[in-house]
Amino acid sequence: MKILSIIGARPQFVKAAMVSAEIDRADGVEEVLVHTGQHFDANMSQLFFDEMGMREPDYNLGVHSLPHEELVAQMQAKIEAVIAEVHPDWVLVYGDTDSTLAGAQAAHACGIRLCHVEAGLRSFNNQMREEYNRIQTDKLSDVLFVPTRRAILNLQNEGIDDSKIVPTGDVMKDAALYFAQKMRKPQVDLPERFVLCTMHRAENTDNPDILKELLLALEMMCNSIPVVLPLHPRTRQKMQAIGYPMEQSPITFIEPVGYLEMLYLLHHCALVMTDSGGVQKEAYFAHKYCLTLREETEWMELCARGYNHLLGHNHVNIVSTAQMILELPPLFADDLYGDGHAARTIVETLMK
Repeated sequence: MKILSIIGARPQFVKAAMVSAEIDRADGVEEVLVHTGQHFDANMSQLFFDEMGMREPDYNLGVHSLPHEELVAQMQAKIEAVIAEVHPDWVLVYGDTDSTLAGAQAAHACGIRLCHVEAGLRSFNNQMREEYNRIQTDKLSDVLFVPTRRAILNLQNEGIDDSKIVPTGDVMKDAALYFAQKMRKPQVDLPERFVLCTMHRAENTDNPDILKELLLALEMMCNSIPVVLPLHPRTRQKMQAIGYPMEQSPITFIEPVGYLEMLYLLHHCALVMTDSGGVQKEAYFAHKYCLTLREETEWMELCARGYNHLLGHNHVNIVSTAQMILELPPLFADDLYGDGHAARTIVETLMK
């Protein structure tokens, strides 16, 4: 059996590290790894391959820095060419990026069976590009690997046949458990106690008013506790565009970090603030409360149990909630995302 795996962004590299390792251990299964090039910066891409011990992709398509429609179209055309050369039995895609959608559409166009890891997630915000990518990919998939009970219900409510839905738990939990033993401290001076923030989503960075409001919240936070922000290239560019005085800011900006360094920051911070879907879960795996700088989340089970708080963009609400949460003891008793063997379930299912 031959599996063509499509990856293109940092969270997908982490998930693929776990699934690819299981494929390597399976008899009679070959993986062809395709990197679309969506994340092309060395700190955003190559570093992840190096530190997680992943082999180099068999194909690097080098498609990036284009408008959404053109990006997906070019990726799809190049993936179709790889499919014609490789003749896989399955195309495997992860998550909700443009690379995900391009891989799904390429598989459908070529008549190759498609499986979607992290299927069924919904934010119910149709203005999000990621929401469109998720829904379209799930519609095209022959097998949907779902991480949570809520994801199963979402797919059932959309009329997806139960025979296509396979509960697996979350591959990110596999990675969190495995790589926690390998985490390493970033080569920067860190405060003894700090808030970790990540921010990169278009709805936060592309709107100057929202970006200024969020930066004001972080500045106000710094009056009581340092805020460390690994600066995504997109966010840096948008901050420069609005003339934000980074050199005078009380926020501690650091360069983007790899996965192992990010794990260290997650495990050693006092609180997480983010607009990333993946970091919300990683905060939970590290037993840290999370404040989500968005109006919605795909991980409502975390909110329902008080581990995650949806705050939107108002600086007063963000700062007051952060101050309250910083006083709470870390009480993390639930086990929401499976037993840490999602990757094994995925590979065993495809082999059947």
